[in-house]
Amino acid sequence: MPRFSVIVPAYKVQAYLPECLDSVLSQSYPDLELIAVDDGSPDACGAIADEYAARDPRVRALHLPENRGPGGARNAGLKAATGDYLVLLDGDDTLTPDALQSIADRLKETGEPDVLVHDHALTDWTGEATRDELAVQLAEQGPAPFRLEDRPGLLRLPPTVCNKAYRREFTERAGLTFPPGLYEDTPWTFPVLMSAETIATLDRVCVHFRVRRHGSLLGTTGRGHFDVFDQYDRVFAYVDQRPELARWRPVLFGHMVDRLSEVFTDRHRLPRDARAEFLLKARAHYRSHRTPGHPVPFRARLRHTLVRLGLHRTYRALEAAKRLSRRTSASATRLARSLRTAALRLHYRVQLRLPLREDQAVFAAHGGRGHSCNPGALERAFRTHAPRIRTAWIAAPEHHHTIPTGVRRLRPGTAAYWTALARSKYLVDNTGFDPRLVKRQGQILVQTQHGTPLKHMGLDLLERPAAARDTDFAALLADVDKWDYVLSANRHTTLTWERVYPGTYTTLPYGYPRNDVFQRATSEDVRRTRESLGIPEGTVAILYAPTPRDHRRTQRTGLDLDRVLRRLGPRFVVLARAHHRHGGSLAPSRGRVIDVTDHPSVESLCLASDALVTDYSSLMFDYAGLDRPIVIHAADDDWAAYEAARGTYFDLRSFPPGAVARSEDELTDIFATGHWRGSRSTQLRTSFRERFCPYDDGRAAERVVRHVVLGETEFPPPVPPAERHPVPSAAAALDLSGLATVPRPAAPLTSVAETL
Repeated sequence: MPRFSVIVPAYKVQAYLPECLDSVLSQSYPDLELIAVDDGSPDACGAIADEYAARDPRVRALHLPENRGPGGARNAGLKAATGDYLVLLDGDDTLTPDALQSIADRLKETGEPDVLVHDHALTDWTGEATRDELAVQLAEQGPAPFRLEDRPGLLRLPPTVCNKAYRREFTERAGLTFPPGLYEDTPWTFPVLMSAETIATLDRVCVHFRVRRHGSLLGTTGRGHFDVFDQYDRVFAYVDQRPELARWRPVLFGHMVDRLSEVFTDRHRLPRDARAEFLLKARAHYRSHRTPGHPVPFRARLRHTLVRLGLHRTYRALEAAKRLSRRTSASATRLARSLRTAALRLHYRVQLRLPLREDQAVFAAHGGRGHSCNPGALERAFRTHAPRIRTAWIAAPEHHHTIPTGVRRLRPGTAAYWTALARSKYLVDNTGFDPRLVKRQGQILVQTQHGTPLKHMGLDLLERPAAARDTDFAALLADVDKWDYVLSANRHTTLTWERVYPGTYTTLPYGYPRNDVFQRATSEDVRRTRESLGIPEGTVAILYAPTPRDHRRTQRTGLDLDRVLRRLGPRFVVLARAHHRHGGSLAPSRGRVIDVTDHPSVESLCLASDALVTDYSSLMFDYAGLDRPIVIHAADDDWAAYEAARGTYFDLRSFPPGAVARSEDELTDIFATGHWRGSRSTQLRTSFRERFCPYDDGRAAERVVRHVVLGETEFPPPVPPAERHPVPSAAAALDLSGLATVPRPAAPLTSVAETL
């Protein structure tokens, strides 16, 4: 008896069925049977199912003599299923990697519930995935398993069958089957949730629902949408036969009204000559299934009134008024935006003719994000070493809270923003200012960059279209021509920048200012930061920071963090940080996984952690300056794909900063055996550090300010890496407790605290 029976009905999905079946058979949890049901499909679906069955004994192909629809095909699969749990997919959907392992683990944790509800994401024809906005209902906090009355919000989720795992004995005992029709999900989903004695949730996307370019059956136009009435009749008949479920009638009634309104207002579903008939039938269902004595929520009263009275002309008039209002509002907005843009352009031209302000400097990082990175460290250094210079920071309003007190806040696109760009003498950024910036004579632009290049950058992307995407190389070179100074962290970086960003700028090989804090922070700073992040005392905190994949439209983590932590035990926690281009978190904060994607300071996260796990992120070069363990997670196939798509300047696996794991199991073993901080890992890190961190002695920002603002060019040589003493990690401090501590140079505590 397999653990899972995965049932896949197939009808006219020959282009997508192989991907669906492969996503099931490639799962890391192999204890399954896959039942592919050819629903009388006129295309190659049946042949594809047979081919898979011939190759893999876990696959069974069923062939229906005629098309029965999704419900009938699923019923055939249910009769043939032998697994403990049922997983129902459509033929064009896919399971996400390790989905069945996560489901199996959660089922075990929650005592084998009747139903496990997990999350899903809609994947459009471009490959972009969007998580369901009601995923908050799937939070795993609180007791589990539970009954529906303990979590009634689950009824608000879309009534789809593919976002759940069902205990087969439960569905057979409850006599649950699928009816024919277009909306067959409805009379299955609601009875399942209402009848289940035990329910659990899994806050993880396990299925990608494909949204085809030309829509699905529910998006087609026709009278088939009248089926929604029959399906809700079945739902209420199910409730009427079971008096103990009567409490759910008002909730189901509200859901029905919302669904009927959704169908009616979607202009692509109902033929024009059927709209009035649909609303009249909706009125009859409203009166038939309404439960007297239950008030209608205020926000839904208008919708309920229109359905109850069957006022289809009024309904259509209100919808037309809404559309007209939206169009009018959009036109007015476009006109106002055009007038504002013209006024700002005129304002900028006027400001360009006014004198430069020698005592002003403007800073920005990552395209308008918060006070951070090299520009953030330089802004602090400006205030310390050149106090006559007044500083301003460009950031979107949601990031203004990160800007220190006393620093002027500038919102992109405002008149004050353009004034500052036109008249400030010093301009400092780590990506690039607005391309409309006019570089004036006398202005000094410092391009700080934001990492040591492992992956190909600049003009080297000309031969890498998957990574370059829509890069405008002419605009890139025009931006380079505005640079006066470029910061460099090491010789490799200097040589790379001058080749891939050819220009007349001056390279400043002084190190990256953002890393100064690693040499200045104290153990108290580390303790305070760990406490603010909620890291339990005495645990080993692993900072997991993978780099984004330019060749993928959707980003996904290469690790199952929950599984890794379960194997490592309670002493370990993970700080999961996605790149700001990732478009979301790597994993929601739960248990011993702490989502730190939105934390404003990656330097603080480095200080709070005891080790770094990454793949190809440039963060490893900065982290090496902390002299803490680094583990590279780079599977052979992933490295080959990354090398082919993006390209790298050297083989990281041949010259790593620490241990290299080529699989999740190897990574777990590296930490479980202590190899992550063993002598060999230390030797590798020392060699890596000497090559890539020659200037990271805590004074990079000071050197930059003294050169750029004060005109100084002669500085004492940087402190050699072997003579530096960065603050130890919390785990290292525990190991060294009772031993003599190394004297540390005094540092202004205010500057360190400001950074953290």
